[in-house]
Amino acid sequence: MSTETEVETASGDESTTTVVLAFAANGLVAAAKTVAGVITGSASMVAEATHSWADTGNEVLLLIANRRSRRPADSEHPLGYGREAYIWSMFAALGLFALGAGVSITHGVQELFHSEPATDFGIAYAVLAVSFVLEAISFRQAYRQLRAEAHAVDRDVLDQAMHTSDPTTRAVFAEDAAALVGLVIAFAGVLAHQITGSPVPDAIGSIGVGVLLGVVAIILIDRNRRFLVGEEASPALRAAAVTKLVQLPDIDRITFLRMEYLGPRQVYLVASIDLVGDYAESQVAQTLRNLERSIERSPRVVRAVLTLSTPEEPSISV
Repeated sequence: MSTETEVETASGDESTTTVVLAFAANGLVAAAKTVAGVITGSASMVAEATHSWADTGNEVLLLIANRRSRRPADSEHPLGYGREAYIWSMFAALGLFALGAGVSITHGVQELFHSEPATDFGIAYAVLAVSFVLEAISFRQAYRQLRAEAHAVDRDVLDQAMHTSDPTTRAVFAEDAAALVGLVIAFAGVLAHQITGSPVPDAIGSIGVGVLLGVVAIILIDRNRRFLVGEEASPALRAAAVTKLVQLPDIDRITFLRMEYLGPRQVYLVASIDLVGDYAESQVAQTLRNLERSIERSPRVVRAVLTLSTPEEPSISV
């Protein structure tokens, strides 16, 4: 059985490429924003620098998530290590909340009460413009990956970003989207500071960036939490699996199906089935084992467990 077209079509290598590109872009942006923040004294620039350093650190955690989750199953972890992706992605989201949101909001509040006028606004604008281009390149990579997956499962890109089993791609997409919006907020804060001569709008911009990061972090934390406790496969994926299963020559009907994500693009399948014909008791166990091995040939199915249905159990319809 194959569920290649129904589960996310991107591979782990594509996700790694997305994260590496985001890491490179955020590292350059963070360094540039830090220099601009020191020179200009802009609260919004300092908030943006903090944001970008948090994102850069997060990409390291996401790379660890990708690498550790792809380790093969062993005797101690017979279902593999896929859920490590959600653990390390959770760490990244918590870091974004504590460092990115917390520091930005705290710095903005401090600037409201102990503010100093900024200078060299041209440097701030130049860095913001370059940062926007670099963040847009990184965002485009994550968007293209999600768009291909969304097309395969008939979803829009935002819906796919929320429901994809790949937490690293979701994190890069969300963080880069927040970065682009944050740059607009920072630009507005710096511009208002220059026009009015008051540092208050700049400080408010820093707080705005922090609030934005906090919202994104909470969403990412919640999505990782759901996958860690056991996220059921989507109705579309379940329907596709039922269709594939009943096409196997030994299966007549299915009365129960449970598909749970064990990691990015990895599912654990449990089903109750009615076999075709009347098998001798000695053949039933071997037939079930053979069917399980056939299902597990799909790289997306980590483990399959089949049991027999009773005659009175209703069939699952597609």
